[in-house]
Amino acid sequence: MTSIELNNVDIDFPIYDARTRSLKHRVLGLGPQRVGPGAHHRVLVHALRGITMSLSNGDRLGLVGRNGAGKTTLLRVMTGIYEPAVGTIQVNGRVASLTNITMGMDMEGTGYENIVIRGLMLGMTRRQSMERVEDIENFTELGDYLSLPLRTYSAGMLVRLAFAISTSINPEILIMDEMIGAGDKAFAEKATARLEKMMASANILVVASHASETLRRLCNKAALLRQGQLIAMGPVEEILERYESEN
Repeated sequence: MTSIELNNVDIDFPIYDARTRSLKHRVLGLGPQRVGPGAHHRVLVHALRGITMSLSNGDRLGLVGRNGAGKTTLLRVMTGIYEPAVGTIQVNGRVASLTNITMGMDMEGTGYENIVIRGLMLGMTRRQSMERVEDIENFTELGDYLSLPLRTYSAGMLVRLAFAISTSINPEILIMDEMIGAGDKAFAEKATARLEKMMASANILVVASHASETLRRLCNKAALLRQGQLIAMGPVEEILERYESEN
């Protein structure tokens, strides 16, 4: 059965202080040597603290919280980009992440080459990627540009291609960071329809968004994060009302 299980997950990011290594600090005697052996010149940012949650078939979870609350970090833990420093995470099911749809694309490679490259990153085989080429051609409407290097693309063209590749799979678990805007109005409408079909077919959806109405429409559960901690999790309307009353 499709599921996501997090148990007491912590994520820490070390931030090193570049000032302690600057020439001025060395000249003035303010560098690391004055502090003495064993001193640490870094700060640990506690991005997530003690996150425990369980998701199964049918769950549509919306993540809410202020900027810096830990929403994107939690999504990246679920997709395997970050490994917990403490705690465990177990994910059962094919995962598709739309948190960074252009990640891993080669700007010197052609559109066709990047269909394969990005497809492999999404867990598809080369053959599976090639089987999706015709669909991606038709959806992107990029025509001959697919034979050109990505460095010749406009920003909008690059997003079109990345979006088409990322939504060409049929995941059991879909992870999203905000809704994706892709191109002009006509293409955006087509992209929205494609994305909503993908969301509907996924067994589990996890989406972070500041748009409460979007979460009300898409989700049946919500989780409120604050300073890396899970404050509350429950029915989407209940959690959104609490979040909105606090902001």
